[in-house]
Amino acid sequence: MRVLIVEDDTTLLRVVSDNFASRSFEVDTAVDGEEAIEKATRFSADLIILDVMIPKVNGYEVCRYLRQEGIRTPIIFLTAKGEESDILLGLGLGADDYLAKPFSIRELLARAEAVLRRAENRSPEKQEKSKFNFGDFQLDFSARKLRGAEGKAIKLSPREYQLLAFLVRHGGEALSREQIMDSVWGFGARVTTRSIDRFITTLRKKIESHPGEFIETIREYGYRFRSRV
Repeated sequence: MRVLIVEDDTTLLRVVSDNFASRSFEVDTAVDGEEAIEKATRFSADLIILDVMIPKVNGYEVCRYLRQEGIRTPIIFLTAKGEESDILLGLGLGADDYLAKPFSIRELLARAEAVLRRAENRSPEKQEKSKFNFGDFQLDFSARKLRGAEGKAIKLSPREYQLLAFLVRHGGEALSREQIMDSVWGFGARVTTRSIDRFITTLRKKIESHPGEFIETIREYGYRFRSRV
């Protein structure tokens, strides 16, 4: 996926860019509003991280312009302003989320994942791909069910379903335990990486004939699903 990060603080820009790049995003950057508009209209991004207080054209006006041009790319605002009126203004212009500075990079990444997931669910193309087959199994996203051979239902807890769906949607990607934790359990959840390992073990027992058949362990990092939706 491609993310456009618009931020005039070069230190923060580098930190945010490096973290998105580490999550396998293709990263493009801009340091002012004019450059942001030029890149957002010329290249197809999957997500825009947009600072409000940027030179030449502020983030609000950038967002307003893009929405008027019919560009529906999800936008997350970054700003030092945290007043309710500012938040409502940004959302009213068509932003998808709003994060006040200073912020945790893990929270930003978790919110980005949530925004992309919502956008993916709204996509007509994605809605057509509501079922995913692997091995003898079929994961039905619309029904939130897993079926095995001959359509037999495989019982999953709500968290097991969320974990499997997240792995499948990011098939082929190396996912860290922290990334899984933030995206499946939510930022700030009281869960440890050991808990994630236990959930993976339980899930494997339900879908694998041998460890690693579908869910590959990446030593000292996390996991990777062997195919994708």
